[in-house]
Amino acid sequence: MNKKRLLLAEDDELLAELLNFRLKKGGYEVKLSSDGREVKEHLDAYSPDLIISDIMMPYFSGMELIDYVRNELNLSTPIIIISSAGNEENVLTAFELGANDFISKPISPSELLVRIERELQKV
Repeated sequence: MNKKRLLLAEDDELLAELLNFRLKKGGYEVKLSSDGREVKEHLDAYSPDLIISDIMMPYFSGMELIDYVRNELNLSTPIIIISSAGNEENVLTAFELGANDFISKPISPSELLVRIERELQKV
């Protein structure tokens, strides 16, 4: 069975490495992006099965990423937003733009794995 490809967009280096480790241990192939420019490059070259993105990133926010994936690339790739800015307005905006899930930080890597599996089963 092919490993599912995840694109993880997170500018917090420590959190990115922790999640990268847990996701790879969970059997996923992971491509890390620390800013919005890398995200765009990786989207084109990598074709992820699921995207995990922080809202607050340099050059290209998570909200802009959702809009880009849904409206410019016209992809239905599942998107999970992770953010410390988990106020109601951000959550609603993310869902309105087309996010599939939203997890407020601090996040549990185990919970993230469960949510990833749930989204990938829908595809």
